[in-house]
Amino acid sequence: MKNSLKSFAAATLILSLAAPVSAAELTVITAGDQNMVDYVNQYLAPLFEKQYPGNTVRVVGTGPGDAGSQKIVERFEAQKQAGSTSWDTDVAVVHEKFVGPMIKGEYLESYRDKISTGKLVTRTNADMALGTKVTGYVMPMFNSQTALAYNPALVPNPPRSYAEIAEWAKAHPRQFGYNGIKGGASGVSFVMGWVYAFGGGDAAKLMNGPFDEAETKKWDAAFASLRDFTRNATLTPGNAGTLDLLSRGEIAIGPVWVDMFYSWKADGRLPPEFKLVLPSPGMPGQPMHYVIPANSPNKELAEKFVELATSPKVQAEGIVKRFNWYPGIDAQYVQPELDKATWDKLFVDITPEDLARNGKPFPIAPYNSAILEAYERQATN
Repeated sequence: MKNSLKSFAAATLILSLAAPVSAAELTVITAGDQNMVDYVNQYLAPLFEKQYPGNTVRVVGTGPGDAGSQKIVERFEAQKQAGSTSWDTDVAVVHEKFVGPMIKGEYLESYRDKISTGKLVTRTNADMALGTKVTGYVMPMFNSQTALAYNPALVPNPPRSYAEIAEWAKAHPRQFGYNGIKGGASGVSFVMGWVYAFGGGDAAKLMNGPFDEAETKKWDAAFASLRDFTRNATLTPGNAGTLDLLSRGEIAIGPVWVDMFYSWKADGRLPPEFKLVLPSPGMPGQPMHYVIPANSPNKELAEKFVELATSPKVQAEGIVKRFNWYPGIDAQYVQPELDKATWDKLFVDITPEDLARNGKPFPIAPYNSAILEAYERQATN
């Protein structure tokens, strides 16, 4: 049945990609670092223009981090308030936390059911984004994930749960390193996972909402234990700092972004034998989403662009091989497009099943802010 589903999906995709569309200039705007702009310019745009001769792609970067996605929100808001019926954007790439406000503002088109690759998405973050239902409005470009990187020579049996992490750190002072909540989100992710594990409440409520002030009153014991844990750990200067201390043997284990971990290994900055583990009950990661504005001037072409960008072959070559990101679509559809070495590199330490079980979203915004404030107040003194 699974092979039949894959064959059907592939056939549908080929027929869909072969459908003609009118020639036009497609404008793609993207939040994120320069590599996001380069990815569209150097890879996706030429591929799309070859697939659909006569059409061109223009890409605009709005900058890294939340500020880049906020600029896109403001851009859509201004055009809606001006009453424009044809906006200046066909496709946008945004952080997941901004999709909810875009839907509430009625800035987005619901398009996922119109493209063949929409059937290949299975992770829940394509349906819920930090407490807001986003089904139909997004296609994940990729999924980034945090996990624990470790040196097997120093950690032959890595901790596989937060409870085991706490016990391991007691027995190995200063050998666990993380960057707190400063200088990089890998440490933030670790803190969120700690609250999911030890917060004393309903972790699903933190991820999906609604916000309840009473829930924040249950965290005192979690932050007291995190304060003790942090005193016994090594605080690193950021995402790269954790990897650097690992490479030099100053720490043995710590939370990292998976794509950064594999990029460092590929560059020779981490030994090839270093490994990853994703502890239960889970650590947060986050997708970047393709969205299509409600008044895109080229909606049909925009749908074709997202369909190509989320096809198994492009996800394999562009997302997995080029950037070491996890694919936006279900990995089972990407595996046939990958050589065994690439698949083994990305999915042996952390399997697709591990991701489905322990890959969590960040908390919704009010809980996120409350956890960061509580950390500063209760876990750092």
